[in-house]
Amino acid sequence: MKANDIGVGILGLGCYVPEKVLTNHDLEKMVDTSDEWIVERTGIRERRIADPDVATSDLATRAAERALSNAGISADELDLIIVATATPDMFFPSVACLVQDNLKATRAAAFDLVAGCSGFVYGLTVGAQFIKTGLYKKVLVIGAETLSKILDWTDRNTCVLFGDGAGAAVLSETEPGYGLIGFHLGADGSGGDLLKLPAGGSRLPPSVETVTQRLHFVHMNGNEVFKFAVRVMGEAAVKALENAGLGHQDVDCLIPHQANIRIIQSAAKRLKLPMDKVIVNVDKYGNTSAASIPIALEEAVRNGRVKKGDVVVLVGFGAGLTWASCVIKWCKEDNTIA
Repeated sequence: MKANDIGVGILGLGCYVPEKVLTNHDLEKMVDTSDEWIVERTGIRERRIADPDVATSDLATRAAERALSNAGISADELDLIIVATATPDMFFPSVACLVQDNLKATRAAAFDLVAGCSGFVYGLTVGAQFIKTGLYKKVLVIGAETLSKILDWTDRNTCVLFGDGAGAAVLSETEPGYGLIGFHLGADGSGGDLLKLPAGGSRLPPSVETVTQRLHFVHMNGNEVFKFAVRVMGEAAVKALENAGLGHQDVDCLIPHQANIRIIQSAAKRLKLPMDKVIVNVDKYGNTSAASIPIALEEAVRNGRVKKGDVVVLVGFGAGLTWASCVIKWCKEDNTIA
């Protein structure tokens, strides 16, 4: 079989979210907001928050362990670990290396990928290429975030939106015609200022001034990001379908980035899909950035919303600005997730 003929599909899935639930009613006691205001504008009712001593690598490891179990493989079979995150434990070593050590995946190469909320789909696409070329056999892709650590809990415009969690997928060879059959990646760096964490890097190293000015928290121009997302989500999904030689009528399940119910509805409308073909869990978890799509995918599969042969579209947008989409023809017969 030629490398070009190799199908690359998802062999196993896993996710993990912290136990602590922060509801909109809890937020009403913290900032000037209301449950009605948050639900009407975002669709979010609650989100999960990691404990103070829990880091991104901890959530990523739990999700990875579940994905490996679901795939029926051991950690020493992994060739590569890719972690998509905007909230690493530290600048270095990478979260991927920390996870590699936690799993004892001693054969695996490891690196982090930073593409904001688009990160997991970026990671799937990159990981698939290593298998497609015949270089690797098993690749673990994780989207993991502890966004609660970088939120200004006095800023009602951002703190109500985000949550913590992790999702993971094991990629492996599959039969030709199945697995990832189309993708589209994009970026527009001119919009970088719309969504950023300004300080802590080489541009604005940590100082008394950066802390006082609250520059180590998420800063977002919500209106502009919303307009960008509404435009790009549908476009990106269409381009991935075109890349796969398919149209909107072929889609069985849409799994969009879970940022805002109105953005999700807009993407569904662009693809002419009824909402019963769209996976929505933003109400339970809020925006978990790079973790949102794999958590939603795991939930969809676990609940029987995806079966072998289904055409599944993943699409997201994020800081950068970035966007990413892929089309998967589902390859697993047994989709049981414990």
